[in-house]
Amino acid sequence: TVIPAMDLIDEKLTTYSHNRQYHSSIRSAVQLAKVTLNRYYQLTDQSEVYRIAMVLHPRHKLVYFRNARWEDDWVTTAEKLVRDRF
Repeated sequence: TVIPAMDLIDEKLTTYSHNRQYHSSIRSAVQLAKVTLNRYYQLTDQSEVYRIAMVLHPRHKLVYFRNARWEDDWVTTAEKLVRDRF
């Protein structure tokens, strides 16, 4: 559930960082939080095991990534990792 949670947090942070209703210092802090989140998000891309676990997850599989409109290259690579390993 980490990736869907990170996707939701990223979506909310993006919304808040662009909302002029909030003071500029709040929007800046939210943008910094988004940068930090994305740094950790990128680490999941470097882990073959994590990609394989997400694809094999009974609830998510490849459908989650396609529905979330992840890049086709990422989805294809994840699928290939699973096929190569299993």
